[in-house]
Amino acid sequence: MAGFDRSRAKARVGAVLAVLLSACASSPRSPAPVVVVSPAPRPVVSAPSPPPASPTTPPAGAGVDRVPPPAVASPVRPSPPVTVTVTPSPLPTPTVPPAVAARFPEPAVTFATPAFEAGRTAFTSNDELGAILHGLARSAAIGEQTSEISVIPLGVSQLGAPIEALAFTRPSPPGTVGGAAIAPAAPRRPTVIILAAQHGDEPAGTEALVVVAQQLAAGRIAGVLDRVDVVLLPRANPDGAAAFQRAAADGTDVNRDHLLLKSPEARAIADLLATFAPLVVLDLHEYPVGGPFVTKFGGLQRFDALFQYATTANLAPFVTKAAEEWFRQPLLASLRSAGLSVDWYATASSDAADRTLTMGSVAPQVGRNASGLRNAVSLLVETRGGGLGRVDLKRRVQTQVVAVTSVLTSAAKHADDLAKLRQFVDRETIAFACQGQVVLEAAPTPSEYNYAVIDAGSGEVRRLTVAWESALQLRTLKSRARPCGYWLAPSENEAVRRLRLLGVEVRQLDELGELRAEGYREIGRETAGGAETDNGGGTRLKVQMQPALLDAAAGGYYVSLEQPLAHLVVAALEPDAPGSFAANGVIADVAAEARILVRPAIRMTAVP
Repeated sequence: MAGFDRSRAKARVGAVLAVLLSACASSPRSPAPVVVVSPAPRPVVSAPSPPPASPTTPPAGAGVDRVPPPAVASPVRPSPPVTVTVTPSPLPTPTVPPAVAARFPEPAVTFATPAFEAGRTAFTSNDELGAILHGLARSAAIGEQTSEISVIPLGVSQLGAPIEALAFTRPSPPGTVGGAAIAPAAPRRPTVIILAAQHGDEPAGTEALVVVAQQLAAGRIAGVLDRVDVVLLPRANPDGAAAFQRAAADGTDVNRDHLLLKSPEARAIADLLATFAPLVVLDLHEYPVGGPFVTKFGGLQRFDALFQYATTANLAPFVTKAAEEWFRQPLLASLRSAGLSVDWYATASSDAADRTLTMGSVAPQVGRNASGLRNAVSLLVETRGGGLGRVDLKRRVQTQVVAVTSVLTSAAKHADDLAKLRQFVDRETIAFACQGQVVLEAAPTPSEYNYAVIDAGSGEVRRLTVAWESALQLRTLKSRARPCGYWLAPSENEAVRRLRLLGVEVRQLDELGELRAEGYREIGRETAGGAETDNGGGTRLKVQMQPALLDAAAGGYYVSLEQPLAHLVVAALEPDAPGSFAANGVIADVAAEARILVRPAIRMTAVP
């Protein structure tokens, strides 16, 4: 990318977006008052070379120091297997006041999933779900062509339950993706991935994806499979679902493990995303009813569904614009025309004195945001269901089905434009390496919002003006000059393994070479808690930058930012970024990594 002309690039930006987003008259606004490793894991790289000598102390007054590569601690080794058991939790049986229940009447629809069988008191079990998926896995005539329906094994959960996706795919026409000209070896058509039940006590998404799978197999969602491939992961956390608990068997919140990939459940999702490189990802959840919200605001949540797209630092703004104009606006119309209420996703903290509503996390490790950093249009739909057990289940599932159908329809309608947009954003991300600033940490912007609640006694809807932390406009808390890439010491095989599981390209140095770099020195760390844990992990590092000329030995690694997943790399490898590898022990010592400021002229081999 030497000689990259930013003024010409900006001109190309305008030209491309004029075509792709001509219907998008405005940017998204702040709200107005209205994982088991996959069956074929990427191979671990070759054994590390012996650790190099310790760095020398720079002479006083020196500007740039010439140092040998830093000494490093032993690499973090995976923990030995731990036997875990799950005891099923009883389903909640809440009493919903009649006036509130009247706001959420049961829809006149019929669903053919096990959860809706007469006399049923539970949801579709893991065994029942597997039987349904395998029963649908056949070659079926859908539309003018033939779609192959296949079960994709992604591994097993911590307790041995299969994690399986159902794919509806067709071969990509030679030389095109969604009608857009591409390189001859393009692997597949534009793909939409929809996943549910990362949290095991949120069952409506699983039931909805069974319904959608049945409809797709029967050709009832008109035209979708003629334009896009669809991959459904109905139950990402089978152990949690079996126990009706939020977390995986070992207590991991799967939805917050999409950067570290500690759990087999998160690794299974990462493998699916890396394999299909979807243009659209939809994540289905259920939000809790009641709790601190009632105490603080004197009413119950009003909405059938809450919505948010990816909101984290370094997202491509044109992908956000497409999420708003091509997906959110049609989704709102579809839900409202079905008599279902919807608003932005927001949560209330457990602090009784805090009367602020905060939109969904801006942390990069949250599933919605991690998918956005893959340059996908990444969407979240949460239905009113947490803590309700089976209460209003049919309405909750219907809400999810309407939302999924809307997203699939929008993806099919914009398949060509989505393919072009992805190519454009991938190229732009690559071109940004070695220049400008990259954001390490961002935060929501404080504002106010007019929010609707239901009076639990009368059932009346009241509107409140509340303090609102908007994730639609982020404040930069920490930024740094964007490097060309990152060096990792030969010992950092575990960090390389996890980067490869994310789909990140990593190369290994074949020879000794000199790298102009900035190293890190840890000067402190602190333990975070509460919302901070959600937005960045339990440990935060403070580092000091040290300019250096690094004599990098053969066997070390180079992770270039000249790749589409560059912003996932930044989130993982900047030690003082929220949720980074170094802050969470994947990289044991910040001396084992460095920022590379000039493209290396060293022979390297891609890590498989």
